[in-house]
Amino acid sequence: MKPHFSVPLVDISAYVTAGSDDARRAVAMQLEHACRTVGFIQILGHGIAAATIDGLAAAMDAFFAQPLEWKQSYRMPPEINRGYTPPHSESLALTLGLDSVASLKDYFEAFNIGVPADTHPELDLPRDVYARNPWPVGRADFDAQDFRRAVDAYFVEAARVARTLCRIFAAALAVDQELFTSVTDHSADVLRMINYALPPGSVVEGIDPSGMGAHTDYGLVTVLWADRVPGLQVLGPDGLWHDVQPAEGALLVNLGDLTARWTNDRWLSTLHRVKPPVIDGVIQRRRSAAYFHDGNIDALISTIPTCVGPDGRHYPPISVGEHLSAKLASSRAGKPNTIAGPEAERARAAKG
Repeated sequence: MKPHFSVPLVDISAYVTAGSDDARRAVAMQLEHACRTVGFIQILGHGIAAATIDGLAAAMDAFFAQPLEWKQSYRMPPEINRGYTPPHSESLALTLGLDSVASLKDYFEAFNIGVPADTHPELDLPRDVYARNPWPVGRADFDAQDFRRAVDAYFVEAARVARTLCRIFAAALAVDQELFTSVTDHSADVLRMINYALPPGSVVEGIDPSGMGAHTDYGLVTVLWADRVPGLQVLGPDGLWHDVQPAEGALLVNLGDLTARWTNDRWLSTLHRVKPPVIDGVIQRRRSAAYFHDGNIDALISTIPTCVGPDGRHYPPISVGEHLSAKLASSRAGKPNTIAGPEAERARAAKG
C-alpha cells in the first residue's frame, strides 16, 4: 500500500484581491512549505472565471477534432516552440538525459502559442524564441476567430496568475520583488494545449503507453489547467509515483528547473508524468493546458545569496536561453541533454 501523499491546496485570493498583510503572510508561508516539500501546489482564489476556462476547453476541443493532415500544416521546426505537435513526435523523458528512453515516444498531441517579439518592440529579441504564433485559419466546422479569442483570453489570465505567484514567491523567499521582475519583464512564456486521446481504433491493450514521459518543467513556474480525470502522476520523496487530480475549481502549479537552481534546491522541481487510464483497450480522454512562465531569454539565473548554505552553491550560473534550448532540443529533436541535473538520478531511482 502506498504511503499517503497529497498536493497542498492554497487559496491565493489575498494576493488577487486586497487582502490584509496577515492574510498575505499566511499565503506566502503556505506556498513556501509546499515549494520546499512537494514542488506542486493546487491553488484556489486565482481569479480566472469559469467561463474563461470553459472557453479554452471548447476551443481546444474544436481544434483537436480536426483532421490530422490539417493540423500537421501548423507544425513548426523543432527549434520553434510554437504550433502543432502530432502524437509520437516527442519524448519528454529525453530532457532528463536518459538515453535508454530514446525510442519511447509520447502519444499526446499539442498546440503551442507564446509571447511574440512584437510584444516588446523596444527590445531586439530573437525571433526564433519569441516567434509569431501560427494561428489556424477557419474551416467549415472550425471558427478560427472564436479559437483565437478564447485562447488569447485564457493566456492573459494565466499570465496574470503566474506573475501573482512570483509576487508570493518573493515574499516567501524574503527577497525584493525586483529580483523576480528583473528576470521576467519580457518572459518567453508559452501556453501548451494538450490532448491525450489517441485516434479511434488505436490498439493499446496489453501495453503501457506513455501519454507524457517523466520529466521536470524547464522554467520558473507552470500554471496548469487539467481535466479532473486520472493521469497526472507526481514522484514523491518516497520514490513512488502518486496520482494527482486537481480539486474542483483549482489550478495546479509546479516549479521548474530554473527555480530549483535559483533557490539552490531549497525549492523543488518535481518529476511528473502522464499515464491516462486504459479501459477495455481504449485510452480515456484527458486534456490540459500548461502555461510556462520561463523567464527572460537573456536573464542569468544565479543562486539567490540567501539560499546558499554551508555546502555552497549546487549549480553554476546559467542563462534562461541556454537552459531552455538544451531541454527543447532533447524533447523535440532527440538531441542528448548534457546539462540535466539531479532530476535524472531521481528518475533512475523511481520505483515503477
